[in-house]
Amino acid sequence: MKIGAAVMGIVCIGVGAVLSLRVLASDAPAAGSVAPEFTLASQEGKPVSLKDYRGSWVVLYFYPRDFTSGCTIEAHNFQRDQAQYQQKGTIVLGVSVDSADSHKQFCTKEGLHFKLLADTDHRVSSEYGSLTNLGVVKFAARHTFIINPEGKIAKVYTDVTPNKHSEEVLAGLTELQPTKGSR
Repeated sequence: MKIGAAVMGIVCIGVGAVLSLRVLASDAPAAGSVAPEFTLASQEGKPVSLKDYRGSWVVLYFYPRDFTSGCTIEAHNFQRDQAQYQQKGTIVLGVSVDSADSHKQFCTKEGLHFKLLADTDHRVSSEYGSLTNLGVVKFAARHTFIINPEGKIAKVYTDVTPNKHSEEVLAGLTELQPTKGSR
């Protein structure tokens, strides 16, 4: 009986975690809404504010942890595609609950040259519906927001696969941005 109860407890915890993730995803700001403003420290320890990028497209991606396999793959792909983001006039900003020092070490080790932002108090991850709270452990859910030059959320991704996500975001930007010939 004790083993059965333990297994049932684990199943309930697992189901609860999945339900929590769904609730968090539904709390994410919707496309068309104003992107919540923030100021967070980058890997250089300097403050970065969303308002600094008004007039540009922004890819704001949340990820669980520095140095984990999925997060490393996702970051490498965003780095690999930086020239394409620049051609589209788009800034990539990554956010996790890790410290600025952890981000600095991660960027150095992995050769990342875009800004990673430290949300150590979990406020920004919460405002973007991207905080996973498992009680003892809190981390950012893998969500991405494309923010237009006016500061509104243009597209939301809450079901992210690290291996193909950068390509997916670039395709989304292509759909959202007017072509130069149509201006």
